[in-house]
Amino acid sequence: MDLSSDGTPVGDAPVRATPVYQETLRTPWWWYLISAGVACLLAAEFHISGLPLTDWIPFGTLLPLSIVLVWWMGRSRLEISAGELRIRDAHLPLQYATGAVALDGATLRRVIGREGDPAAYVSIRPWIGPGVQVWIDDEDDPTPYWVVSSRRPDRVVATIRAAR
Repeated sequence: MDLSSDGTPVGDAPVRATPVYQETLRTPWWWYLISAGVACLLAAEFHISGLPLTDWIPFGTLLPLSIVLVWWMGRSRLEISAGELRIRDAHLPLQYATGAVALDGATLRRVIGREGDPAAYVSIRPWIGPGVQVWIDDEDDPTPYWVVSSRRPDRVVATIRAAR
């Protein structure tokens, strides 16, 4: 692969940079147990209702659906690579980040609640307590800051500061 002087690939196919920091924001394992239990209760309701369905149809659809739903909720990834912070489908070039601070669970709830700015970009997961707030200074973007969930907010802040 040929690289230009600034390290970007030359050619037709874009190559994704190696992440400096990467964290998958998975759901806790016990959420799968709870979702399967709720799915079993709902499927049992079909049996009790007396509908002319066979018992395996509600169990065969609701159980896998609950597992897939919990998996889908926990497939979000926080990544810092190639001078960008990426979470889900959004990306923030770190050249516009003016600062970052690690937030504990209580402070995170305050920042996204009444004390927060409605124009802020918020990507939090309720099963992850701490997070990171990244301030933005971009004339073309009305977003004042990002708030994202992270299990290791101190490492994210250190990586953002080092990448700037």
